[in-house]
Amino acid sequence: MIDKPVSPAGNPPATFSPLVRAVIDSVNEGVVIFDQQGRLLYANASARRVIDGQGNGDVRNRLQNLGARFSALKNGTQNLGEAAILPPTGALTLAERERQAIADTLQDTSGKLAETARRLGISRTTLWRRLKSYGMDGFRASP
Repeated sequence: MIDKPVSPAGNPPATFSPLVRAVIDSVNEGVVIFDQQGRLLYANASARRVIDGQGNGDVRNRLQNLGARFSALKNGTQNLGEAAILPPTGALTLAERERQAIADTLQDTSGKLAETARRLGISRTTLWRRLKSYGMDGFRASP
């Protein structure tokens, strides 16, 4: 979970103007704002999904492990804190998710098409068509 002072609704402290909140929330990448002492002030929805899915521990270290870029936040020479920007994960399309599910299931079944189709709840003919449409029709299970 995200540390305080983020409110339960995930809203930033009142020190952020509505415009700043809207800009932070509109960014596709995860954005996390820390104060001068390194306390988490705000995380947009993209960042909250990633942070909440990473378990407990130091948020800053988890962000570093995920490849976040850190930038100092300054107003002139005054240090205001730091922002961490997570690399974009890129939302997968339905077709990309389906292709990944087929590939993962093929891996789990050692390339057995009938078992893959059964686990996916589709016919072998449908599986074969999907494999062909995704350019995976040459798939061979490793011995």
